[in-house]
Amino acid sequence: MAKEIAVDAERDQTRAALLEDGNLVEIYIEKNHGLRIAGNIYKGKVANVLPGMQAAFVDIGLDKNAFLYVDDIYIQNEFLENGDTRKIKNNSIKDVLKLGQEIVVQVIKEPIGSKGARVTTNITIPGRYLVLMPTGDYIGISRRIVADEERDRLKSLAEEIKPQGMGLIVRTVAEGRNKEDMVQDLHFLTALWEKIQFKKKTAQAPKLIYKDLNLISRIVRDLFSHEIDTLYINNKSDYDRVLELLDFVAPNLKERVILFNRQQDIFDYFGVEKEIEKALNRKVWLKCGGYIVIDQTEALTSIDVNTGKYVGCLNLEDTVLKTNLEAAKEIARQLRIRDIGGIIIIDFIDMSSQEHQNMVLNTLEEELKKDKTKTHILGLTKLGLVEMTRKKVRQGLDELLQKKCPYCEGRGRIISEETMSKRVEKKLKYIISVNSSAEAVLVEVHPSVASVVIGSGGSHINYLEEQYNKTIFVKGNLDLHPEDIKIKAIGSKEDIQKIALPVKEGDILEVTIEEPHSSNPADGIARLEGYVVNIDNAGDKVGETETIEIYKTFKTYSKAHIINK
Repeated sequence: MAKEIAVDAERDQTRAALLEDGNLVEIYIEKNHGLRIAGNIYKGKVANVLPGMQAAFVDIGLDKNAFLYVDDIYIQNEFLENGDTRKIKNNSIKDVLKLGQEIVVQVIKEPIGSKGARVTTNITIPGRYLVLMPTGDYIGISRRIVADEERDRLKSLAEEIKPQGMGLIVRTVAEGRNKEDMVQDLHFLTALWEKIQFKKKTAQAPKLIYKDLNLISRIVRDLFSHEIDTLYINNKSDYDRVLELLDFVAPNLKERVILFNRQQDIFDYFGVEKEIEKALNRKVWLKCGGYIVIDQTEALTSIDVNTGKYVGCLNLEDTVLKTNLEAAKEIARQLRIRDIGGIIIIDFIDMSSQEHQNMVLNTLEEELKKDKTKTHILGLTKLGLVEMTRKKVRQGLDELLQKKCPYCEGRGRIISEETMSKRVEKKLKYIISVNSSAEAVLVEVHPSVASVVIGSGGSHINYLEEQYNKTIFVKGNLDLHPEDIKIKAIGSKEDIQKIALPVKEGDILEVTIEEPHSSNPADGIARLEGYVVNIDNAGDKVGETETIEIYKTFKTYSKAHIINK
């Protein structure tokens, strides 16, 4: 499998894409103004201890206090005061932490939405080949190293060089490396830890005492290995910095770094931009003609699989199996691209065959093995749904690139025009009841709502006028939210008419034809401050600017014809 990394380094942000056989599988985006905090180490101060939740909130100098759960606390004489280096067990958090106590923590989860960062006292400092754990005392080997002989070799080597009282995790890229490489990496990490220790002693809480590397440096440290064929970078200064970094950590990889200096945008060249756009859609089409629908909510992510346009060529079972197998591969890919974390529920198309169910689950498991982020498949529920989890460390792609819709506020739906029309009626009824002496009222709403309030040929507005015995003017305003209702004026009919009607008979104006008339396409529609102008024989002139003469005015619209120049 060919693996490439494309880095798009710009002034305000850096993006990196991991491609497998030319297909996007992971995307990393970092704004260049220091918003990312995962991996940072802070000297904080306990702001609140909650025994009922077995948790504490720690002030680390950010807008929101960080959340520290009891399972993320490791007692150690360096940071707490118990002289132990083991994880606390069966202790109440109030016996370990006190209000105002200073404590060193590391961010393990970015602040997301209304939640602050999640932190731990179990500090980890990643290097090229090793991860140093100053507060732990054990050795771990990357699960991606599968050969037993190599795992045993690396474990023995790690035991030999491990600092007393500290722990080490041997990273995947360490496979095949010698003792000298490991020792050099360890010396760098222990020296860095000593600097952090010094800052901890001199800093006044709350204070940042270690900031993790920027995106490009992390890409070199965590992703760029002998498995990557080429690393493309479109910025000369960053290209030079990467080569300097590789001089220290992996000189043999320097020849795989290429400066991308084509005129074409690097992400367009590799097809990444289009894939990012697709990853922001709910629906993802499969090559077979089926599709998956991904819906993310506060509680969980649901993924639905459908046959779509795929009807197969043999029988229903084979059609379902082929769709589900392709969907399993695409789901694993989309989870990585979108960086979806938390609880995930997958509704594959129903399969009666146990063998087929196992094939689909095995395919999903194999594809997820390519994912560096920890995933866990819990199996099928009684309803045939696949339950799984994926560790959430940072904001997903949709949170990074999108914001809540100002119309529906994240609901995915807005109130229908018919329902809004009923709300307008209720508001008019109230306004008229408290202004009984007024002759007329002007209400302003979105044009789509205005058309329902007015009704076909003005039938509904005429009914309302009869009901309330008032003259009602309705004005459409595209700048209004579809759920907004504004009572613009109430008073005498003469005064309201002056405000409501921006034209009078005989006016000559220049207007742009916006659309054909809905019930008479031969005519065209223009709008003046939300007021509709119906122009004779202008249905074929949409987008054109014409000089017109108003020859008839009504409460909700006027009639006009084009003046030949």
